[in-house]
Amino acid sequence: MRSIWNGAISFGLVSIPIKLVNATENHSISFRQIHLTDGGRIRYRKVCEIDEEEVAGTEIGKAYEDADGSMIPITDEDLGSLPLPTARTIEIVAFVPAASIDPLQMDAAYYLSANGGPAVKPYTLLREALKRSRKVAVAKYALRGRERLGMLRVVDDVIAMHGLLWPDEVRSPEGVAPEVEVTVREAELDLADALMATLGEVDMDSLHDDYREAVEELVAAKAEGRALEPVEAEVPGGGKVIDLMAALENSVRAAKQARGEKSEEVSGGKRAAANAPVAKVTSLAGRKKSGGTGAKKKAAPSAEKTAAKKATPSRAPAKKTTARSTAKKSATKSTAKKTTAKSNTKSTAKKAAPRKRASA
Repeated sequence: MRSIWNGAISFGLVSIPIKLVNATENHSISFRQIHLTDGGRIRYRKVCEIDEEEVAGTEIGKAYEDADGSMIPITDEDLGSLPLPTARTIEIVAFVPAASIDPLQMDAAYYLSANGGPAVKPYTLLREALKRSRKVAVAKYALRGRERLGMLRVVDDVIAMHGLLWPDEVRSPEGVAPEVEVTVREAELDLADALMATLGEVDMDSLHDDYREAVEELVAAKAEGRALEPVEAEVPGGGKVIDLMAALENSVRAAKQARGEKSEEVSGGKRAAANAPVAKVTSLAGRKKSGGTGAKKKAAPSAEKTAAKKATPSRAPAKKTTARSTAKKSATKSTAKKTTAKSNTKSTAKKAAPRKRASA
């Protein structure tokens, strides 16, 4: 990899010659502007606004625009004469816990490579000291005409440096947070936790830019003169979320299905021991839908009662049969006063028949 800056790390009285190499690269596809009529390339020309003539790069310098619009020329010699001790030095000023660095300050990333054989020993010393202390180094350095702030940390066996924004370059989030206070219930937090647990972790190396691949395929198809079949993009559902609990429950189910796990109803009832956190959440959702603890117990009977119901399916019909039998018994008694002994025998036979069926 080509170095973009040569200098040294100043570590107390120790100086470590290093080379600065870009740690990242941009894979975005860039486009050119063209004239739609004839396909000609559109180019920007640097023209002086006074004589309206195009100016070559060797004739262009720097200037600071004053408040009144006047230009104050600044030469490279002017900038070179400024006292800038970090012009060729990455000066370490402190060692701090990594958690003390606000991620909002993170900027470009670089690898620091030992420049020459004598630099290997002090380079290794600094690397191992950073590893053992579990801290990062805060440093100042100058790059592209300005002094910058950086953070040094260990990546594998290499010292990496992240450019940092100065603290006064990070804007305050004032006016960004919601102005209306909203209360979040424990059940909603539990469901959010369950969704986070279901989504789990990801191998960062497996993530890739789907859009870039689609653009590359489009360019290749255009170059070959073939047309791509249009793909209908999934349109996210709009509108307001009416039931946050239902949305969270559906998200948990969808996440499980995407991971190939068996989807379970997010409600009260049977719970899997392996999904204890989700089971706890689903019981809360079930309580809400069923209207309370008592309703939940009715909706989720014990295993013994369920087995008993399956073993004796004739219990419910037996109650109806007994009710009919009782009605017939009353009618038979009233008829017995007006009928003969023969009719009483017939009514007795009628009574015995339903009882026999009920007991069966």
